[in-house]
Amino acid sequence: MGRRGTSGRNVQGILLLDKPLGDTSNAALQKVKRIYSARKAGHTGSLDPLAEGLLPICFGAATKISAFLLDADKRYRVQVKLGETTTTGDAEGTIIKTASTAGITESDIRGVLEKFIGEIQQIPPMYSALKHKGERLYKLARDGVEVEREPRTIMIHKLELLACRVPVFELDVSCSKGTYVRTLAEDIGGVLGCGAHVCALQRTGVGPFSADQMISMDQLNAALVQGREALEALLLPMERALNDLPAVKLNSDSTYYMKQGQPVVVPNAPTVGRVRLYDNKELFFGVGEILDDGRVAPKRLM
Repeated sequence: MGRRGTSGRNVQGILLLDKPLGDTSNAALQKVKRIYSARKAGHTGSLDPLAEGLLPICFGAATKISAFLLDADKRYRVQVKLGETTTTGDAEGTIIKTASTAGITESDIRGVLEKFIGEIQQIPPMYSALKHKGERLYKLARDGVEVEREPRTIMIHKLELLACRVPVFELDVSCSKGTYVRTLAEDIGGVLGCGAHVCALQRTGVGPFSADQMISMDQLNAALVQGREALEALLLPMERALNDLPAVKLNSDSTYYMKQGQPVVVPNAPTVGRVRLYDNKELFFGVGEILDDGRVAPKRLM
C-alpha cells in the first residue's frame, strides 16, 4: 500500500490500471498517484515486472477495502514454454536446465492439466515477496540462499488450454488468492518430465473486475491533458470492488448502532458470509459479516 502523504488531492475511488510490461507494481502506482496528484493511494496485489494487466489502484477511503481485493480470486492468461527451467520460473531468470519435448503432444498436456484443477498443494517459489525470518525470499534467492517453504493449499477453479504449439502453450487460469502461476507452470512441466517456465503473463481478472474494464497509461495521460474531470471520470466507486457481495440496507436505528460497532438484526439478511452495507439514506458505508446468530456485525466501515 502507498503511504499517506501530507500533500495532494483527496481523490476517491478505484482505477483499474492496465499495468505496463516492465514496470513494478509500485512504480506503476507512483506514476498513477502523480497523474492524479493524489494524497493517498495503494495497489491491491503485486504483479511481477514481466507480468502485465489488471492492477486495481485504490484512492482515499477505497484503500480501506483493498484487503478484500487482495483476498479475491484472480484470473490470468499465461504462456508457458516447456523444456526449459529457469532460476525464477519465468523468462527473466537464467536457464538452469533443458530437456527434450519430443513426443509431448497436446493430448498429453490436456491430461496433465486435469490433475491441477481443484484444491492442490503448492510450494511458494524462492523468487517471491514472502518473508523468512524477516527477510524477503527473493533477496535470499539473489544471494544464492534457498530455504525450506511450507506447502500451501490453493484452489484452481479453471485451467483452459487456449492454444498449443509444443513447446509453447497458452492457458486461461482462474484461481484463489496466493496462487503462484510461475510455480503452476513449473509443476506442470515437472509432471510432463521436461520442466517449464512462464514466458508471458497477463492478469485478466481480480474479484468482480475484468480486463475489458482496464485503463491504459496512454488513456490516463490523455485524460490528464483534458483535465481533472476527465481523470475523475475514469474512477469507479469503491463499492464496485464488493459487487460480488450481497447488499444489506439498514434503517436509521440499525445504521446508528452499526456505526457504533454493534451487531444488528436485519430482516431477510443473508444467513452467512459478508455483505455490503448501505445506510438509511442508501449510501454505502462499509462491509458487514453475518454472525452465527444471524445478526449483521460491522467488519470494515468507511
